[in-house]
Amino acid sequence: MSGGDIAGLIAAGVFAVLVVLLAVPIWKLGKVFDELRGAIRTISDETTPLIEEVTTTVSTTNLQLQKVDGISSNVSDATANISALSSLVAATVGSPLIKVSAFSYGVRSALSSRGAKSRGRRSR
Repeated sequence: MSGGDIAGLIAAGVFAVLVVLLAVPIWKLGKVFDELRGAIRTISDETTPLIEEVTTTVSTTNLQLQKVDGISSNVSDATANISALSSLVAATVGSPLIKVSAFSYGVRSALSSRGAKSRGRRSR
């Protein structure tokens, strides 16, 4: 073996050690990618039922909102009917009450002025 052969063997050994030293981080990086793939698969498997549950919740919420909309519409109609009824009652009962009140005031005034005149005659 000549000096060149020995230098070649040393260079080959150094190259083999360098390959081994570089293979360890690449091997560990491969394990990291495997773990990352597993995590992504787990997230994907758990997300699908969650999305289905959210879809169901949104559908149920929309149905409840439609019911609430119907209820508020009915309350609005009932409020309008009560307002119209109170206006009708005020117009129907209010006018005769005003007339009765005015009549009773007139009778009271007439009686009190008549009573005052009769008291005035007695004192004279």
